[in-house]
Amino acid sequence: MMPDDHNRSTIDLSIVIPVFNEAEGILDTLDVTMRVLQEISMSHEVIIVDDGSTDGTWESLEGVAYQDQRVKLIRLSRNFGKEAAILAGLEHCRGEGVVVMDGDLQYPPELIKEMVRLWKEEGYRVVHGVKESRQKESVSRGFFARMFYALMATLSGYDLRGGTDYKLLDRSVVKHYIELPEKVRFFRGLIPWLGFRNISVPFFPANRREGRSGWSLFSLVRLGVRAICSFSSIPMQVVTILGTFMFVASLVLGLQTLYMKLSGRAVAGFATVIILLLFIGSILMVSLGLIGQYLSMIYEEVKGRPSFVIDRTRNI
Repeated sequence: MMPDDHNRSTIDLSIVIPVFNEAEGILDTLDVTMRVLQEISMSHEVIIVDDGSTDGTWESLEGVAYQDQRVKLIRLSRNFGKEAAILAGLEHCRGEGVVVMDGDLQYPPELIKEMVRLWKEEGYRVVHGVKESRQKESVSRGFFARMFYALMATLSGYDLRGGTDYKLLDRSVVKHYIELPEKVRFFRGLIPWLGFRNISVPFFPANRREGRSGWSLFSLVRLGVRAICSFSSIPMQVVTILGTFMFVASLVLGLQTLYMKLSGRAVAGFATVIILLLFIGSILMVSLGLIGQYLSMIYEEVKGRPSFVIDRTRNI
């Protein structure tokens, strides 16, 4: 649940940082972020959500939280995923403005000053941090990222190219986001879906200084599939289109086979039959996979389990 209004109003700005196995770099991120917040001269808090790290992330942060009450820690009981960690931070923050950022310094904390200016002086309720270019990454990651954004724009109508989780949200936006009933969330897509007055601020992401990304290629592809299915039912309609196409193709081939038999000419070889069987079988498997993805998401929603479980907190 969100904190009471009278408690929440005592803080001007909250920073929410979800982390997973960031022991090597989170202290540097926290140090740079706190310096930026001192320059802004607003009452603030930094909420770091440890998403079930297995290294020394929590132990590294406890010492800082003990010395500075503005640093607040939430540790989840296991790794629930970044979306759940963001939600946990948003539910426990008290700021009238909330910045969500990563803990690896790939998103420059210095951008917070411009985000706050646009929010306070120009009245934007959402400020998106948008990449001017992609940081150093493997060819496969870059290919799947471009393919995901192209599919997302085509199927859902939301162009998220260059989009990140680095955003400043007004308290009213945070309130509406938390109240969304769905369990399968895609933060980067749901904030534009809410539709509040927004603006984008470009930046050049830095390469990761310490450690390595906790996202494997498989987990990124899985996230992409879930995100597309969360915002569009068109993949289900594609199954219908493929089924209609195969019906027409089978009707044509059936008439051709009947003609060949009546004319006394035998069908040459089994190559055509084998190719058709493989083609139809592949379409069936892909179709069942798409249907299964939607069913699994419905299953998660119907179960009604919480998005995360908190193990312990500091300064909350």
